[in-house]
Order: sequence, then structure tokens, then C-alpha cells
Amino acid sequence: MLEINIPEVVDEVTAAFMRYERALIAQDVATLDALFWDSSHTLRFGIAENLYGHDAIAAFRSGRPPIDLTRRLMNTVITTYGRDMGTANTEFQRVGATVPGRQSHVWLRTEQGWRIAAAHVSLLRPPG
Repeated sequence: MLEINIPEVVDEVTAAFMRYERALIAQDVATLDALFWDSSHTLRFGIAENLYGHDAIAAFRSGRPPIDLTRRLMNTVITTYGRDMGTANTEFQRVGATVPGRQSHVWLRTEQGWRIAAAHVSLLRPPG
């Protein structure tokens, strides 16, 4: 039977997620690239882009102009499935922005450590 939320695995995925968050705010592109699974199967759906494969994600990061990504996380939920897979879902509010956002990650344990296999970022637009 699949074990959900083994405490030490939740701690590992949480630490990987927080490492990603620190790198995002610091615009540490090397760490962000390293935290995505180096595979053609990796994907990232962003606010205005659909990126397929690690190379496309890395190219997006390296070509992105520096912008202030400081934000507050809310309602973060880390769930693990067995010892080698987890998800991280959070809401965020960027400093100075009026529209909140959502972010989801699928994390895999690889030989290199925990890596993001799929990511999604979206903004919540007011209805109407």
C-alpha cells in the first residue's frame, strides 16, 4: 500500500521546495535550473508560456529579465506519495501586486536529489 506523508519524506520535499523559493526570490538561475529534472519529460506551464523539456525551461530562465519576485506564500500544502514522489501547491501574493497567484510542483526523487518534474504557475483573475 502506498504510504502518504511519511514524515521524513515530507521534510525532504519541504526543504527542496523552500530551496526553490529562496532561489526564485534571489533570481539564482543556476539553482533554479538544477532543481528541475534534467529530462525532456519535464514541463513548466507559466503565466504566459508553456515550456516542454529542461532545455526550454533553462532557456526561459536565462532569457528572463530580472524582475522583483518577492512574494508571500499562503496555504502551502506538501503531500508525498511513497518515498520518491511529492507535490507542493501554494498560493502567493507578490509585493505590490493586486492579483494573487497559484503554483504547483510535482517533485521526484532522482539520483541527483529531489527535482521538479512538472510545474504550473497561474494568476487568479477577478471574475468578470
